[in-house]
Amino acid sequence: MSVRIKRVYDEPAADDGERILVDRLWPRGISKEKAAFDEWMKEVAPTSELRKWFDHRPERWDEFKERYRAELQDNPAVEALRARIAAGKVTLLYGSRNREFNHAAVLADFLAEKA
Repeated sequence: MSVRIKRVYDEPAADDGERILVDRLWPRGISKEKAAFDEWMKEVAPTSELRKWFDHRPERWDEFKERYRAELQDNPAVEALRARIAAGKVTLLYGSRNREFNHAAVLADFLAEKA
């Protein structure tokens, strides 16, 4: 399984493979052309309630990971994403400024563990 994560604001690279935006909301200040993604799978993003609760607060990171992983457990869109990954290299795109503490990192880990 070949999956990696990248900010949607970063320049696309030839080795990105299929670029899938995994944010529930459209990232601020970027056009669809500049984002250069193949698909927008907002269904695999954290629910609006969880996203608002987390609010990018570092002290909530561990609990956010647990709650998000619980959401992913029963999410049918995860299987569709797994099928895309099985077909070739995939880069998950996210809008968060924080490259370490973001939902795409949790999603990528979840996918790798359950492969």
